[in-house]
Amino acid sequence: MLASQTRGATMHDHRRLGRELDLFDTDPLMGAGLPYWLPDGAIVRHTLEEYIRDAERRAGYRHVYSPALGKRELYETSGHWEHYGDDMFPPMDMGAEQVLLRPSLCPHHALIYRSRSHSYRELPLRMAELGGMYRSELSGVLGGLTRVRSITLNDAHIFCTLEQAVQEARAALELIGRAYADLGIRAARYRLSLPGEGGKYVADPELWRRATALLREVLDGSGTPYEAAEGEAAFYGPKIDVQITDPAGREATLSTVQIDFHQPERFDLHYIGPDGAKHRPVMVHRSIIGSVERAVAHLLEEHGGAFPPWLAPVQLMVLPVGEEQSEAAHALAARAREGGLRAEAAGPEQGTLAARIRSARLVPYQAVIGGREAAAGLVAPRLRDGSRPDTLPGDELLRRIGDRVAARGPGLWDPS
Repeated sequence: MLASQTRGATMHDHRRLGRELDLFDTDPLMGAGLPYWLPDGAIVRHTLEEYIRDAERRAGYRHVYSPALGKRELYETSGHWEHYGDDMFPPMDMGAEQVLLRPSLCPHHALIYRSRSHSYRELPLRMAELGGMYRSELSGVLGGLTRVRSITLNDAHIFCTLEQAVQEARAALELIGRAYADLGIRAARYRLSLPGEGGKYVADPELWRRATALLREVLDGSGTPYEAAEGEAAFYGPKIDVQITDPAGREATLSTVQIDFHQPERFDLHYIGPDGAKHRPVMVHRSIIGSVERAVAHLLEEHGGAFPPWLAPVQLMVLPVGEEQSEAAHALAARAREGGLRAEAAGPEQGTLAARIRSARLVPYQAVIGGREAAAGLVAPRLRDGSRPDTLPGDELLRRIGDRVAARGPGLWDPS
């Protein structure tokens, strides 16, 4: 049984699992809220990032890089300095200027859009980045990967016409749904996050009315049940939040979709319409998996460390019964790596066969090679869920694993 299926019986804490599985750790000299990634954790992170980039590319996004620093004037223009300043790190003096670690990627993407002229024929323009941002979280709320000060955000901004905004936001929701299916993530609920009282929010009632109406149209048109919640909006506009829960029932936001009229106005963004005049684009913000850190934390807790096969740091462990089969085991692992799989061999010098099987219990696939298997060029597969398919040639096992990894999703085996 997969760990995600035993959710109610076992409480998985990603902080404990991350250290036990050698995925990430912290050091006082680096500072609180600043975890570092160990090799296996880096594999999970890199694989997740490449999956997101590929999904975005297929959906028509173009990727950019932007710096993690910006002048104070940039965040004054965007409104972050006025409405979000308490969550930003203090300015750094650079001669006559002040620069800040960015708390968000959207001001940078607005500048990239503004750097070139655009025609209505180019829209929608979908701009994506896996970029670093920094937030001055209080030490009392920091924990593991879920609340950190250095964040890698899967962010994107779509610059489009008003008529295109609903469809683009709806397509972003669909992209989130496909990613959740591949990752084995379940959305707890969808929330329409609205402004509350106080000066945290931009004072423009018409802006809020228009953006909220469009997001309601997105949710209603997609048939997605949702709940409205006041006081949860971004300072510049409402948003759709996809909520997840950890095994203890605590809720958090993982993915978001927003429709923004504020920043296109603040940055004086425009495109040339069919009438030859300047028009203001709409800015759709969206994040498929939120921050990489929070996504990995949730995946650890959702699956108890038993990642979907395509995401697992080690996908195949080859286990020779005795020293006589070690050469065949290492050869099979090498062929697996040449074919793009993450494979290792663990021989008798690492313990008894039973101990090695237990040690590799979270690896999706094990291939046991005894004397009879080695003589016939066969392997005895063992799956993480305890099942044991029939003995088969080693290259056939590699083909089947490769097919499952390429198909993504949480499933382990295709009997065909």
